[in-house]
Amino acid sequence: MTILSGWFQRLSILAADNKGPWGSGSGSDNGGGDSGGPRNPWAQPPGGKPRGTTPGPSALDEFLKRARGGGGGSGGGGGRPRIPGAPSAGQLWVIAVGILLVAWIALTSFHSIGPQERGVVTVLGRYSETLEPGIRFTLPAPFVEVAKVDVAAINTDTFPDDSSTVTTGNDTDKLMLTSDQNIVDLDYSVRWQIANPQDFAFQIARPRETLRATAQSAMRAVVATATLDEAIGAGRTAMEVKVQQAMQEILDRYNSGIRIQGVAIKGAQAPAQVADAFKEVSAAQQQAQSDISRARGYAQQVLAKAQGEAAAFDVIYAQYKLAPEVTRRRMYYDTMEQVLSKSDKTIIESPGVVPYLPLPGMRRLPPVAPSASAAPQTPGVAQ
Repeated sequence: MTILSGWFQRLSILAADNKGPWGSGSGSDNGGGDSGGPRNPWAQPPGGKPRGTTPGPSALDEFLKRARGGGGGSGGGGGRPRIPGAPSAGQLWVIAVGILLVAWIALTSFHSIGPQERGVVTVLGRYSETLEPGIRFTLPAPFVEVAKVDVAAINTDTFPDDSSTVTTGNDTDKLMLTSDQNIVDLDYSVRWQIANPQDFAFQIARPRETLRATAQSAMRAVVATATLDEAIGAGRTAMEVKVQQAMQEILDRYNSGIRIQGVAIKGAQAPAQVADAFKEVSAAQQQAQSDISRARGYAQQVLAKAQGEAAAFDVIYAQYKLAPEVTRRRMYYDTMEQVLSKSDKTIIESPGVVPYLPLPGMRRLPPVAPSASAAPQTPGVAQ
C-alpha cells in the first residue's frame, strides 16, 4: 500500500504541472528543450547536464524504502505524504498476524470425531479427557493434542505373520510341543478390538507387539496341555476357547484396553520333516479304529443273540412250571430230533425178525444231488 500511495502522489504532481511523463504537453520540440513538447527520454535533460551525471536513488532503492514504510522521493528529501484512509505498514502487519491466528485456532481447535471413533485429548502430553463423536472444541495445538482411535473396527492378526515368514524363511514360531511329546504345526488368527481408548493409548507402549506376544504365549500354554490327536482333531474348538480366555486375562492385568473377539485355528498338522511318518501313524490309527468298530459290532451281535436265547429260556421255564412232565417230554423229543437228524440210523419195524443188513453199503456216502432218476431206497430201511 505504501508503494501504491507513492505512485498516486507522483501522478497527482504530474497532473498539477500539466506535463506528460516526458515533459510539458504544449510544445512540439522533440529535442527536450524548455519550449514545450514531450521530451525525448534519450535526449539531454533540461539545464544542459547530461543524463546520468547527477547521482540519485535507483528504482530498487526506492521500492525497498517504500516497502519499509519510509516513503521518500527520488531527490533525497523527506517522505512523501500518505494517501488519506490507506493503512500503514504496522496496520498491515497486525492484519496479517490476526489472519494467521484465526487460521491456527480454526485448524487446531475444532475436531470432527466420527461415529466409530473416540478422541483422546492430551494437555501438554498428559491425558485430559475422551471426546465423543461429533464436532468438538479444544485449546489449540501444541498445548492440546487429539488422537483419534477407531473403537468399532475388528482387527485380525495372523500367526505366524506371513510377511515375516517370507522375509526370514523361519517357521519355528509355528511348531509347538504337545502334552504327549509330539510336535504340531499350527496356523491361527486372533480377532480383537479397542475397548478402552485411554488405556490403549497410554498403558502399553507397543500394543500390537504386546498382543502378538500374549497370543503366542497363551497358545503354547494351551497346546502343552493337549495331545496331538486333540490338537489336530475334535479338540481344536476347546483349545480356541481356552486361548481366548487366557489372552483376555493377561491383557486385563496389563490394562491394555483390548478386547479379544475370538481365536481361530486355521491349520494343524505334523511338521514337514516327519510328514511321511505321521501319515503312516495316522493310517495305523484309522485301521485300529476300524478294527475296534468291527469288534464292537460283533460283540453287540453276540450279546443280542445271548439275550434272545435267555428270553426264550425264560418263556420255556414259565411253561415248565405250569406242566413239568409235558414240558420235559417235549424238550426230550426236540433234543433227540436234533441229535438223530445228524447221524446214520437203521430202523427195524417188525419185532423178533432180524433182516439182512448190508453193513458195507450202510457206510456214509457223499451227498448226491437229488434227480428224477435216483434209485428207490430199500424197503424197511430209512436213511
